[in-house]
Amino acid sequence: MKIGNLEFEKSLFLAPMAGVSDVGFREVCSDFGVEGCFSEMLSSRAMLHNPKKTELMTITSPKEKVKIGQIFGHEPEIMALSLRNPLLDKYDIIDINMGCPAPKIVKNGEGGALMENINLAKEIITACVKNSDRPVSVKFRLGKNKDISLDFGRMCEESGASFVTLHARTVEQGYSGKADYDAIARLSQSLSIPVIGNGDVVDEESYKKMLSTGASGVMIGRGAMGKPWIFQEIFGNKFKGSKFDVVKKHLEILRKYYEEKWLVLYMRKHFLWYCSSEKFSSEKRLKIATSANLDESLEILKEILK
Repeated sequence: MKIGNLEFEKSLFLAPMAGVSDVGFREVCSDFGVEGCFSEMLSSRAMLHNPKKTELMTITSPKEKVKIGQIFGHEPEIMALSLRNPLLDKYDIIDINMGCPAPKIVKNGEGGALMENINLAKEIITACVKNSDRPVSVKFRLGKNKDISLDFGRMCEESGASFVTLHARTVEQGYSGKADYDAIARLSQSLSIPVIGNGDVVDEESYKKMLSTGASGVMIGRGAMGKPWIFQEIFGNKFKGSKFDVVKKHLEILRKYYEEKWLVLYMRKHFLWYCSSEKFSSEKRLKIATSANLDESLEILKEILK
């Protein structure tokens, strides 16, 4: 797959997951073969009025092969102006979020709410494409509560998007139910720009099923949480290394940039995801979930993951 002057061999992408896709996680996923890493959602308005809050979210790793910055908002002018922020200079591609189902985002008329206002969505994409010197893509869902992905995808293409990503669930579904792979197949067949398929890819079998839709690439989100080695295992290459070393590297990267006090709370969920497939006592689980010391947490994880 080719986007502008960017070549993708495997067309594997890590999803833009808020509170998950930090720089450490993106680096370890890159180690296992992911080609395109999306940032967490970046508020276009915050980048104009209070960029310090988003500065830490735009830290990237040199290991990331293709860096994709995802912005969100509902004002075409603000979205376009945010592209001038130097914080976005490091990104190879700019992605627009039009699918986030989080109530707070939808309530503000952003993310998935834009699928109910196709004219405004078109204005936003057009404004961003016009003001960007890099490829612009759009990530969206089937619709709010029904499938309008064909019409929405065609609008994205007409507005100048270089590619689109379809998470094949409705906004109202959130992350429940099953992704509609037939919808990804229909969109892939209908557009001339690449379509990235997203939803329910958790192993080699589901990866092959996604490719069978005709999608140009595959995006993995929740399937990589606590399991960044999924990006090699979907090709039948079982991970035989040390899971603990992966966890330790993830944390070491974050310690370069973030305060220990913040990391103690933030890493608890990552630690639990990393050991979710292991058998260990509820007492150890509680210790990880309530630990106030990262090194103590690592000692517990070292024992669980040995």
